[in-house]
Amino acid sequence: MTNPLLADWDTPFGLAPFDRISDEDFAPALEVGLAEHMAEIEAIANNEEAPSFANTIEAMEGAGRALDKVLGTFFNVAGADSNPARQALQRAFSPKLAAHSSAIYANKALFARVRTLWDGREALGLDDQEARVLMLTHRGFVRAGAALEGAQAERMAEVKSRLAVLGTQFTQNLLKDEADWLMELDETDLEGLPDFVVDAARSAGEAAGKAGPVVTLSRSIIVPFLQFSPNRALREKAWRAWTARGANGGETDNREIAAETLKLREERARLLGYRDFADYKLETEMAGTPDRVRGLLMDVWGPAKAAAMADAAEMEKMLQADGIAGPLEPWDWRYYAERRRKALHDLDEAELKPYLQLDRMIEAAFACAQRLFGLEFTPLDVPLYHADCRAWEVTRDGAHLAVFIGDYFARASKRSGAWCSAMRSQARRPRLETPIVVNVCNFAKPSLGKPALLSYDDARTLFHEFGHALHQMLSDVDFGSISGTSVARDFVELPSQLYEHWLEVPEVLSEFATHADTAEAMPQALLDKVLKAATFDMGFQTVEYVASALVDLEFHIGAATADPMQKQAEVLESIGMPRAIGMRHATPHFAHVFAGDGYSSGYYSYMWSEVMDADAFAAFEEAGGAFDRAMAERLERFILSRGGSEEAADLYMQFRGKMPGVEALLKGRGLAA
Repeated sequence: MTNPLLADWDTPFGLAPFDRISDEDFAPALEVGLAEHMAEIEAIANNEEAPSFANTIEAMEGAGRALDKVLGTFFNVAGADSNPARQALQRAFSPKLAAHSSAIYANKALFARVRTLWDGREALGLDDQEARVLMLTHRGFVRAGAALEGAQAERMAEVKSRLAVLGTQFTQNLLKDEADWLMELDETDLEGLPDFVVDAARSAGEAAGKAGPVVTLSRSIIVPFLQFSPNRALREKAWRAWTARGANGGETDNREIAAETLKLREERARLLGYRDFADYKLETEMAGTPDRVRGLLMDVWGPAKAAAMADAAEMEKMLQADGIAGPLEPWDWRYYAERRRKALHDLDEAELKPYLQLDRMIEAAFACAQRLFGLEFTPLDVPLYHADCRAWEVTRDGAHLAVFIGDYFARASKRSGAWCSAMRSQARRPRLETPIVVNVCNFAKPSLGKPALLSYDDARTLFHEFGHALHQMLSDVDFGSISGTSVARDFVELPSQLYEHWLEVPEVLSEFATHADTAEAMPQALLDKVLKAATFDMGFQTVEYVASALVDLEFHIGAATADPMQKQAEVLESIGMPRAIGMRHATPHFAHVFAGDGYSSGYYSYMWSEVMDADAFAAFEEAGGAFDRAMAERLERFILSRGGSEEAADLYMQFRGKMPGVEALLKGRGLAA
């Protein structure tokens, strides 16, 4: 029978035929895809015609279609719905894909064609996008080691292959630690917990095959438990398990993987002539240098730490009033912060959560996109990779733009966190491609028959990931390599973080924040409290993030440390990390940094982008308000539709007319007047 991954897909909008694909199809399809792609690459490299943009660069853009179909399907499924077979495939695929990439970049005939075009670029008559793709292609070859010879070239291939294996193993170790741990609760342990936390714990227990409720390491369960449980011993047990992921000893321990990864990254950078990995990585980012990154982070660190320490002092008084001598510990922070928020703002998460129904928040995200960009979302009845997934066709003025897939609920087979990916990216050349975009989240799944309720942080995450999806869906460029989110890492978070602001627009909450039982709109008094408390506990949130970003940066500056945990401790001591706050992502579970190169030496990117998103939303407020259509058109024209077709700073300047300072960020976080 024909492998469904390799057949022509006669499905709606070219979606993968998930109902016909089995795990046994992936490995043979990958082999065919790799072989076809390599044959196409060899044909381009050995073309007897003189190099031209069309027969070299554009031909490379169009090569590997079968491979793209296989990988676009497999990696989305493997990340969101893993199983032992898919994990084994990931381990097998990683070195093969690394070797395949290395072989392409090591192809001297191909690189010679690219370099010939680059050297003669002024005479080629290229348009702006063609010139950009040529530059990025040439730069990609050089940074991948195409100019290396002999033993150095061979070593570069070995390093990249090993890094791919380590990244896969880091991810799978983390997934196993998260899936294997749970804490069973008896009825007395439920005292003091709001109904939504109890329901989530019971649902998690049912999913785990337990007779009663459990706490798992899903963020959407463990964080509310830490917020509301008055049982300090259970909070400590849960917090220690949460922060010990990847550091439990045995086969799933990630500490040695982190050390080897850092060593190999340093070697990779030095093979290419860079001082260290941070120097290599930041060369192509907006920040440019480690000093500029450190400068931004330290500008924020001081005000954030001061705010956090002031909050900690108040909460330690509350702890002592409860008859506990202290000091305030990390497993106490969320509990006392929640009590303090209720006291200061009369805002109770248990009162708020029934108004934040998942379905209504999805409607809200769609409605904002309709008002801003004229998008319409129509549900699709198509086979998807999991029963929890949903799909919509995205249109504008009746014309098809994209397919959007939402996969919202936590499960043991899904890695933690939230992300946006594309099964297919937008392009016009060498063939027309419309995007298929996936948002994956880890919200607590409700018991049967009950609505899914979100925390305010969950709702913000939904809007964040949908901002990434808009960047993909509104992309309007010629080539896939520069479409959608194919931008500098410290620019990619701008659209996502900017879209979070629309959740806080009063008219959005007043329309879509309706009670799960009564369907009544959120009362104005509660809405006012939500908005007033928006920056509550921002010192804590900023400190835990900036600490992680600084550790990541220092890991990659200079010689690689042999002991990442010792280095982490030294960095935290040097900045005076408050004892009652942990890093948002400690090294053994810092998947952003160690599951691949994506955010390595680049976790600061969220804050770099936040400087811009605070300024960008201010542009709406200065114009005609959150739904000013002229400003929305500018946002789409200069940022959302342009992908990586120009330098990020140039795109932002075209949108805003100036680059922002850190002031708007500090003000937005409530850390400055």
